[in-house]
Parts: sequence; structure tokens; C-alpha cells
Amino acid sequence: MFIIYSVALAMALLLSAPWWLIQMMRHGKYRAGWSERWGWVPKRILQRSQDRQSLIWVHAVSVGEVLAVSGLINELRRLSGARVVVSTTTATGQKLASERFGAENVFFFPLDFGFAIRPYLQALRPKLVVVAETEFWPNFLRLAKQSGARIATVNARISDRSFPRYQRLRALMRPVLQAIDLFLAQTAADAQRLIQIGAPSGRVRTGGNLKFDFQPKAEPAIVADFRRALSRAEAGPVVVCGSTVEGEEELILTAWRQLVAEFPRALMLLAPRHPERFAMVAEMLAWAGVKACRRSTWEGEAVPVGGVFLLDTIGELGAMYALADVAFVGGSLMPRGGHNILEPAYFGAPILVGPYTENFRDVVATFLSQRAVLVLRNSNELAPTLSRLLRDDAERCELGVRAAAVMKANTGATGRTLHALQDLLAPPPGVAVSEVGR
Repeated sequence: MFIIYSVALAMALLLSAPWWLIQMMRHGKYRAGWSERWGWVPKRILQRSQDRQSLIWVHAVSVGEVLAVSGLINELRRLSGARVVVSTTTATGQKLASERFGAENVFFFPLDFGFAIRPYLQALRPKLVVVAETEFWPNFLRLAKQSGARIATVNARISDRSFPRYQRLRALMRPVLQAIDLFLAQTAADAQRLIQIGAPSGRVRTGGNLKFDFQPKAEPAIVADFRRALSRAEAGPVVVCGSTVEGEEELILTAWRQLVAEFPRALMLLAPRHPERFAMVAEMLAWAGVKACRRSTWEGEAVPVGGVFLLDTIGELGAMYALADVAFVGGSLMPRGGHNILEPAYFGAPILVGPYTENFRDVVATFLSQRAVLVLRNSNELAPTLSRLLRDDAERCELGVRAAAVMKANTGATGRTLHALQDLLAPPPGVAVSEVGR
């Protein structure tokens, strides 16, 4: 089965190679860490591995997963005394992980081929592998298990979109999931879905959502600088539109024109989800005749009152939600499944989302049950809903207070996850460690 999978993966990569090359040339995507993805272990990692201290490998795909497991990683370091290394798939996740855990502990996740995975397992010899959410790479899991590592999946969730696909592949998924020693699902529904797609029921537990334990770093300078600029310009209210995707900015600008007619000193902070779209969105704003400035070139001067402040940087959006009178979380007006609403909730911002939130169905459902988020039926509701909230101080404040209360009530997943992982740090007696990749 694994040989067939490897051949199929190789064929898929070969057939899609033109698309990957175009993405690399046009946007620079996937160019970073090219050699690491193909199995070249970076020297910065090797230099720290010479002492052969106990090591834990955590895989977190992108920014959201890195943020989710940050607290867990810090606690694992503190309590186990082990070195923790972190792999990511995206360049943005790599940048954030390097800032948080040191570049000498961070690398790009290898492609799921034996020749790319074995060098990392041989160099690092992890005692424990922790995979965030549902990165079920068959060869990686098989070889990590053969190397003698214990394997855990944390913060696991099975989305509505992926569940039918996993069910169709259940016969193939079952031997893959057998390699995992512990599944910690976000919710009871996720736990049940894991069992239905082939996870051994005795290894599946509910641990909660690590993202509820979000703790921002110390307030970056941009927040204070921007707050002072708002005060000098007597600008406001501030609407933060975060993690927007292709097709949404046009809809948001349509609503924004209506809102500015009512609130001429309002300011929108717009943060596209994908860095390769920053320049494109800036061009769109210029073409539309919208007053705008880009964060990447802003040095504390005046803000565009009645216009748009384009947050074309990585890692600053979460802190900027602290300035929001209202926050709209993107990926939800278009059928993209939505994005994480927990960062604005942490700051007690009133939150709006569109109708497409299946990627965070349980989080949104939790907030809805406490009337702590407003879900729009379509983009036509964006302008009137923003207008109503900005005119009604009581409704707006209550919505934000309830959001912060939901966040506080659902914390604790990090502690539960850490407790469950401690059992895996001691290898079961009598289990021999086999040769990597045999």
C-alpha cells in the first residue's frame, strides 16, 4: 500500500510540476526551504543535535498551527527538559516559528518520500513526534514509528469538507492511523469522526482546542504607534478586516463605501490572508481610488482617514485586533471555510463572519450559543450590520464582552494535552527500537 501511495505521490508531483514552477516564479511561493523539503537537513539543526539530548519533533503546518501549539511547546520544554524542534510547511509558518523558538530549532517539513524523511529521523532521533491537527502523511508516520518514536496528533479536527473524503479512503487510512499512539481531538464530534475513518478507538481522547489558549506576545510597537496616529488624526471608528481571501476585498470595499458615507472619519485596517496577494490588493485599492497606505512603508505618519490601512506584513494582525471597534474575519464571505475568530475574541472585539465557516464549525457554534458572534447570510448584510453596530454602542460592547467571556471559559486545552503527552515520553518497557526505514 505504501509503495503504491509513493508512486501515486510522485506522479502527482510530476504532473503538477508546471503549476508549482509558476507559483515559484510569480509569487516566490515554495522556493524557501527547497533543499530542506527534499531531505537536506540544515546545518543549524545538526549543530544542535550533536549532544543527542532527548528530542521532541512538533509539526505545525502554518501560522495558525504554530500559534496554537506555542504554549504547548513552551511547556514541553520546561517540564521534559527535552529539545523541541518544529517543522512547518509554509514560509509564513517558518518565519513565525523561527521568531518564537529560534531558527536553530525550525525547518521545513520534508516531502512525504522515504529518501526525504529518513535523513531527518536519523539526524534528530526524536523520542516523541507531535503532529498538530490532521497532517496524516503515510510515509512520515510509518517511518517515524519504525524509528522508535512515539506519535501523537494534537488539536485534531476533521472538517465537514474533508470527512467524506476520509470516509471513502477508510480502508487506506486505517493502516496509516495505526502508527499514531494518541489522538487528542478538539471536540467529541471530531473524536467520533477520527474513529469512523479508522483511528483505534482506545487511543482517541478529547483534549479541547489549543487555539482557545491563545496568548499574544508583548504588544508590538505597531499597536502603540498606530493608536497614537489614530488619536492625532481624530480617526475612527476602526474596522479590522482580517484574513481576507481573493474575491472578498471587492465585496468589503463595496460595503466600505457605504459605511464611509455615514462615518467619514472611519478607518479600515485590511489584512489579506496570503502574502503573495499583498501587492495585488494594493493595486486594487489604487485602481478603485481608495485612500490607502501600506504598513510595509508606513513609519508613523498620518493614517488615511476615511480610507484603508493595508496590513501587508506577517504576524501583526493578531495584536491589531486590539484596536478594532468591529472585526470582520475573512475567508467566510467566499466558500473557503472561514478563518480563526479567536484572536479578535481575546481582545473582546465584536466579531462578524460570513456564512462559510465550516473549517471552524465548532468554534463558531460555541460563540453562537453564547451570542458572541454575528454570522452574515451574505455580503449584502455587511454594510448595514457594521453600520448598526457602530451606531449602537450597547450592542457592540455586549458582543465583545461575550466573545472575551467565551474565550476565558474554554481555556485549558494546553494543560490537558500536556498531561496526556507525558505518558508517551516514557517508552513502554520491552519495546525495541528498530532501524529507521527498515
